[in-house]
Amino acid sequence: MVTKQLVKDEIDKIPVEHLPILYKIVLAFEGGSSEWFAKSAGSPESDGERSWSDFVAETYGCFADDPIERGEQGQYEDREPLV
Repeated sequence: MVTKQLVKDEIDKIPVEHLPILYKIVLAFEGGSSEWFAKSAGSPESDGERSWSDFVAETYGCFADDPIERGEQGQYEDREPLV
């Protein structure tokens, strides 16, 4: 079971530079409105002057130190051809 104390303990582990984003997420849950969250987070839908790539560049933070990489394709056995 998740308790408030468990959540608070995990928050203590979050790097300081991620706190503004976390704060906006917490406020979104308090308000109960995803529309409010989109506007407060400055998503591209609410700010026509920003491009999608700018939005992604600002919010990808959790992957900055661990980029996503595609692994090798690997070798597959030859099977009977489909008819």
